[in-house]
Amino acid sequence: MKFGIIKERKNPPDKRVVFSPKKIIEFKNQFPSAEIKVENSDIRVFSDESYKELGIEVTNDLTDCDVLLGVKEVPVDYLIPNKKYFFFSHTVKKQPYNRKLLLAILDKNIELYDHETIIKEDGARLIGFGRFAGIVGAYNGFRAMGLKNKTYNLPKVETLENQQELISELRKIKFKNIKILLTGNGKVAYGAKEMLDGMGIKKVSVDDFVSKSFDETVYCLADVLDYNKRKDGQVIDNNDFYNNPQNYESDFMRLAKVTDFFIAGHFFGNGAPYLFTREDAKSVDFKIKFVADISCDVDGPVASTLRASTIADPIYGYDPKTETEVDYNNDNAIVVMAVDNLPCELPQDASEGFGEMFLKNVIPAFFDGDKDGVLERAKMTEKGKLTERFSYLQAFVDGNE
Repeated sequence: MKFGIIKERKNPPDKRVVFSPKKIIEFKNQFPSAEIKVENSDIRVFSDESYKELGIEVTNDLTDCDVLLGVKEVPVDYLIPNKKYFFFSHTVKKQPYNRKLLLAILDKNIELYDHETIIKEDGARLIGFGRFAGIVGAYNGFRAMGLKNKTYNLPKVETLENQQELISELRKIKFKNIKILLTGNGKVAYGAKEMLDGMGIKKVSVDDFVSKSFDETVYCLADVLDYNKRKDGQVIDNNDFYNNPQNYESDFMRLAKVTDFFIAGHFFGNGAPYLFTREDAKSVDFKIKFVADISCDVDGPVASTLRASTIADPIYGYDPKTETEVDYNNDNAIVVMAVDNLPCELPQDASEGFGEMFLKNVIPAFFDGDKDGVLERAKMTEKGKLTERFSYLQAFVDGNE
């Protein structure tokens, strides 16, 4: 079987790649029958030469490959018919801006496997860049704090090489006593947690965070039942919340009353209560002044996230009184960092981590008959049609949604 690593062609340019040169060598050692080619690229974080030096073929022509591996959406004109493609298509939630891409994939008889759909039987994601979004998002939140307060000036992530350099820069800063709230229980939240722990910031329980004062900077990690409560007062478990979100209401304000800096690393599901609304943010009890919204659900559960920001211009202000965007230096502003492609800022670490997960969780399925059903679950299109699992997209494809 022949695998091709495609050049990333989406703008703005993305330097990430599914497999680094060293990871391809691991791939070939584990599966000697596999052939692997890399498409020429002048933007990839690993140079063409770094692949060639390890004896890996670099070429302009991947038409003889069976499986093509990328990170972001492939422009329609570059899709090769009758191939198996892996990339983030951003179509599984019926994103209107990529409907033409999905139509082209069907028209060109392509088997699409979206990285987002590569899951275990229980629905848990097997691969992704979430950890690195958490790492970069936490750093960018602290950077925003320094710019607003004019107390320190951290370098941009893209000028640093890896996570350890980020932590080294953060450890140089002397913080006032602040309270940091981190939400979530997945890879994003734990990536951010790595940064807080790396800085030596003390972790405290949610109860202590809410009720006690500290003479040092502290953080708490809050899960869904820490900031949501059942309307009938019962306390059950996380699964009840996930299965019956309509029975819950937000209890976030008890945390917002004592939080200075909020890092949003949670997953927000359909039907779940918003964490805080625009009305909540107007309350005199609402203390949050800095938000690093890594989850970045625009105009959603975090009211201050009016739009996604960019790597080039990552910070803006939200005025809760007027419910509008303002300069982040405005006295009334909640400072918002809401970049939606954070792992792009740390392409080397992100690529290495992604490749490790892909080699462990996906590649074996090509050589063991897909015994765990990984490929079958992930396959979105086949023979010019949506697979049964993704038939819910048919109305979207037909232009009726």
